[in-house]
Amino acid sequence: MAYKCYCCGKSTVTGNNVSHSNRKTRRTWKPNLKSIRIEEGGKVKKIKICTRCLRSNKVKKAV
Repeated sequence: MAYKCYCCGKSTVTGNNVSHSNRKTRRTWKPNLKSIRIEEGGKVKKIKICTRCLRSNKVKKAV
């Protein structure tokens, strides 16, 4: 559960690497997560959030 956005739930996605000769090998794509401190219910907590949610101001950062 380490690779999951606190806000939108975006997480690791799996698929295939496809070479020029069309061989397939498994691979993963991980979301671009950043650790930030937020204020929630008057308390400060540390979470991981994707950069898209961070840029959209979906959470209020702690000062």
